[in-house]
Amino acid sequence: MNQRYNFPDSSGHFGKYGGSFVPETLMAPLEALQKAYAEACSDASFQGELARLLKTYVGRPTPLFFAEQVTHHFKGPRIYLKREDLAHTGSHKINNCLGQGLLAKRMGKTRVIAETGAGQHGVAAATVCALLGLECEIYMGTEDMRRQELNVYRMQLLGAKVTGVDSGSRTLKDAINEALRDWVTNVDTYYLLGSVLGPHPYPVMVRDFQSVIGREVRDQILAAEHRLPDVLLACIGGGSNSMGLFYEFIDENKIRMVGVEAGGRGEKLGEHAVRFMDRVGGGGRPGILQGTYSYVLQDDDGQVALTHSVSAGLDYAAIGPEHAMLHDTGRAEYTAVSDQEALEAFQWLSRSEGIIPALESAHAIAYLKYLAPKMGKDQIVVVNLSGRGDKDVAEAIRLTEKKE
Repeated sequence: MNQRYNFPDSSGHFGKYGGSFVPETLMAPLEALQKAYAEACSDASFQGELARLLKTYVGRPTPLFFAEQVTHHFKGPRIYLKREDLAHTGSHKINNCLGQGLLAKRMGKTRVIAETGAGQHGVAAATVCALLGLECEIYMGTEDMRRQELNVYRMQLLGAKVTGVDSGSRTLKDAINEALRDWVTNVDTYYLLGSVLGPHPYPVMVRDFQSVIGREVRDQILAAEHRLPDVLLACIGGGSNSMGLFYEFIDENKIRMVGVEAGGRGEKLGEHAVRFMDRVGGGGRPGILQGTYSYVLQDDDGQVALTHSVSAGLDYAAIGPEHAMLHDTGRAEYTAVSDQEALEAFQWLSRSEGIIPALESAHAIAYLKYLAPKMGKDQIVVVNLSGRGDKDVAEAIRLTEKKE
């Protein structure tokens, strides 16, 4: 990519990916959303209020922490952790929810719906709705509700209605399906989508609200090291925390950008959530899912596959369209680690640095054992620690005891 990065186009396409594939009833709400967002982007009062709340309510900027013990362990590059786990509600999700919540209020909406997998987006959405006085309903797969019981209670405590979804795999994909059905029926509702997924303008809008992560990293790493990093590393489900980190640096072609997908418990379709992988019997191939054209895990007949991950937030069959383009052009690299590797990294970072990461973030930490030994001591890695692991402690204990 020699030309300046400038995506998506006016119709919401990142190259051949993206777009809007929705029922006719949602076209008018999407057009209204696109218009409202464009106006908000150029409205100094909207941007000022967002900046004020990011600082005084969310607690930004979040720290960039030099992980001395991790760095010493690998005896290679200097490793920094971007501490999104320290943002209000415990993850990066609050950045997008606050931006979209203010946009919903600007549009005169009084009811907000959202989907959630790991529960962090649901908690952030419920938090913002409580702050802004908006009615909130969260759709969540019942398997995720079991895995994330603490976050279910947090959402309810914040005043949100949590509606369980018992269809399909009972995870994130199914929660999004139900949220979209609600939106089709109630077009005056605001749908607060949680990742760089779905129909235009959601992928660009969520990316923009999350790009504060990368902007802060640029300033912080220049202050600490007087130069930019060599590698940016993040876990990737739908892809919002990784795009939040990557976007600021896409034009910096010498900086490697690495996204870590959920390798799950095996290579068979249905045992993982690795979208950038095509195998006999099915795998990740371009297709349409839930409003956008991107890479989708599907069988040879084109049916969307079930997925699995130890981390509810990475347990999804598709990936954001911008990531699909970055993959095809080679600007970003994508890899995967297994459930077991993520669980080991969850425990290891806790004991090494006194930081309990979300199981999602633990996937990025786990990949350091492959990345760091190939790098020199004069190099720098920034890992986006997208969330804290309080929500995962009970599930991690259960899985660890089960193996023993």
